[in-house]
Amino acid sequence: MTEEQNYSTPPLTPEQLAEIREKERQQKQTMAIVIAIVVVLVALLGVAIYFLLQPATPTDKIRDIFIIVVALETLVIGVALIVLVIQLASLINLLQNEVRPILQATSETVNTLRGTAEFLGENVVEPVIKLNGYLAGLKRMLELLGIKPK
Repeated sequence: MTEEQNYSTPPLTPEQLAEIREKERQQKQTMAIVIAIVVVLVALLGVAIYFLLQPATPTDKIRDIFIIVVALETLVIGVALIVLVIQLASLINLLQNEVRPILQATSETVNTLRGTAEFLGENVVEPVIKLNGYLAGLKRMLELLGIKPK
């Protein structure tokens, strides 16, 4: 690589920490509101079902209520699909713009290491192995001549 990349993040200032905490608090507050709305809707649905199951309730009212419930479910599913498509687009963007360059850099590094290993194998390891072979042969020859090497 011709240019070193620094991926470490600098320490956060107190203002940045306060901003992050504020965002987290807002997210928790929003989540609590959403959960409360869902609980209220489920409770209302339960109460509606209770009153619809009374023997005096006409069938056409039950039908109308369930048509409304199905329409609301369709609306919720539509919103969920829109969120899913947005998240999928975000994932594709992440893969194209961040993961692909990382994989390319990794591939380049592996190729460099492969070349280095081949170079070391040819220029360092192979001569050392040959020298050890020659020394072992010399040692054996000296042993056969009756000279005991240390």
